[in-house]
Amino acid sequence: MPLALLALTLSAFAIGTTEFVIVGLIPTMAQDLNVSLPSAGLLVSLYALGVAIGAPVLTALTGKWNRKHVLLAVMSLFVAGNLLAWQAPGYETLIAARIITGLAHGVFFSIGSTIATGLVPKEKAASAIAIMFTGLTVALVTGVPLGTYIGQTFGWQATFLTVAILGFVALIGSSLLVPNNLPQPPAAKLSSQLKVLTQPRLLLVYAITALGYGGTFTAFTFLAPILEQVSGFESQSIGLIMLVYGVSVAIGNIWGGKMADKMGPIKALSIIFSGLATILVIFNFTAVNPIAAVITILVWGAFAFGNVPGLQVYVVSLAQKYTPDAVDVASGLNIAAFNVGIALGSWGGGLIVANAGLMHTPWVGAVIVVIALALTRFSGSLDKKTNASKNAQVSIQASS
Repeated sequence: MPLALLALTLSAFAIGTTEFVIVGLIPTMAQDLNVSLPSAGLLVSLYALGVAIGAPVLTALTGKWNRKHVLLAVMSLFVAGNLLAWQAPGYETLIAARIITGLAHGVFFSIGSTIATGLVPKEKAASAIAIMFTGLTVALVTGVPLGTYIGQTFGWQATFLTVAILGFVALIGSSLLVPNNLPQPPAAKLSSQLKVLTQPRLLLVYAITALGYGGTFTAFTFLAPILEQVSGFESQSIGLIMLVYGVSVAIGNIWGGKMADKMGPIKALSIIFSGLATILVIFNFTAVNPIAAVITILVWGAFAFGNVPGLQVYVVSLAQKYTPDAVDVASGLNIAAFNVGIALGSWGGGLIVANAGLMHTPWVGAVIVVIALALTRFSGSLDKKTNASKNAQVSIQASS
């Protein structure tokens, strides 16, 4: 394994940590910054919005640049954003820091796969991408709970400083180890992205992604205050519970991928969305009991991220049919759709907390996931009609 791939994996670890660690620190940050819980929740929403914009737009604008130069610029922006968050004098500066970091995140994962595959022989390309994305998975299992613990113990600013140091180490590693003559893939033009966005079938999948993933974040964004105010946990326990959630997420990601391979994405997503909606409703009742709450969260994590492989496989398969010259663009836009879902889910959850209360977020999240389930079934029925039509045409041609 090239050492340069380890630098990319460390970058992915730092980026994954900074995206989700905020969830465990929302009560602490809201109190320290003297803002409401919904306002603190915007730190999740606006980061995700930065990712959604950064992935398609900035990737297209930097498409002709040297890959290594883009990588170093992106990681420098990431480090700067986290340093700004560490030294933020107030809420407004912190918002700006989160948007900057989100923009860097979006571009990194858009170009990271092509850089990883450029480091290894062609037959090892998939393994290289998997190794890089391991950094993201490990961040959910260890980085987020550890970052939450650091924030609870030494102040939330210390978490951002720690992530900035990790990002700086990854930046130095990339500057020393990543070669300067990486293969330059064709630039993803904005016109190609617009072409993808004119395809109704792909737009339907993006809506499924945003709703199916975003429904979770309506409640997950405010998980820490629910655990403190409803379940009765001390703030110091939140990091350990995030560890439980992270392990569950890692298992769910593998399980969801195997299910999508075995059953096909529509059947797999139907099962996962049904389970996710059910567990969110159950959490409304179990949140009042500490033990039942943790067990529910353990199951929740598996369902919440189990849909990711199926959604990515599905959008690629449809893109190969409807936009065969822009499959990578279609896949990248689905990553943007995930983050649009996070942004809208977190923002919507904030409105619910402000107007109705914390414990209305899980059941509303369940309703959103049920809408995603209905759209999934509808998309599956469209697939059957398309396949039936093609088979009929083939039969007519064969008979003639």
